[in-house]
Amino acid sequence: MIQILAYVIIGLVVLGLLNVVVSIYNRLVMLNNNVDKSFVNIDVLLKQRADEIPNLVKVVKESMRFEESLLTKLTDLRTQYLNATSAEEKVELSNQMQTQLKSIFAVAENYPDIKTSQSFLSLQSRVSHIEDAIADRREFYNESVTMYNIGIEEFPNLILAKIMLYKKKQLLQISEQEKKYDGVTF
Repeated sequence: MIQILAYVIIGLVVLGLLNVVVSIYNRLVMLNNNVDKSFVNIDVLLKQRADEIPNLVKVVKESMRFEESLLTKLTDLRTQYLNATSAEEKVELSNQMQTQLKSIFAVAENYPDIKTSQSFLSLQSRVSHIEDAIADRREFYNESVTMYNIGIEEFPNLILAKIMLYKKKQLLQISEQEKKYDGVTF
C-alpha cells in the first residue's frame, strides 16, 4: 500500500513538473511569435510607404528636373528595401528612405507649383499617415520585444529558453535624425 502511495506521489510530482515545463514552453513560443507578428505589421506599413515612392517621384519629377539625384537615391532605396530579406536590413533601409522622403518634402517647399499640386498633397498626406502608423507599430513591436526579453530571462523560463536557443532581441531604435525632424511646413 505504501509503495502504491509512493508511486502516486511520484506520478503527481512528475505530472506537475511536466505541466510547468509545458506552460513555460507555450509562453515562450507565444512571446516569440508575438515579436515576429509585430515586426510583420511594421513591415506591411514600410512596404506601403515604399509603394507610394514611385507615385511621389513621378509627381515631383514633373516639376523639378534638376533634383534627379535625390529621386534616383529614393528609387534605389525602395528597390533595395523590396529585395531585403532580414528585419535588420529592412529597418536600416526604411530609415534611409525616411530621410530621403523628408528631403523631397523639404525640396518641394522651393517649388510652389508642387506644393499646390493636388497629387503631391494627396501623396504627402498618405505618406504622413503611414509614418504615423509606423510609429504606433514601432511602439507595439518594442513592447513585444521587451515582454519576450523579460520572458526568456525569468527563472525558470531561462532554462527552457536556452534549450530552445532563444536569444535576446533588439528594440527598434529611433535615429537622432528622426528625433530632430520638425515636420513639413507650408
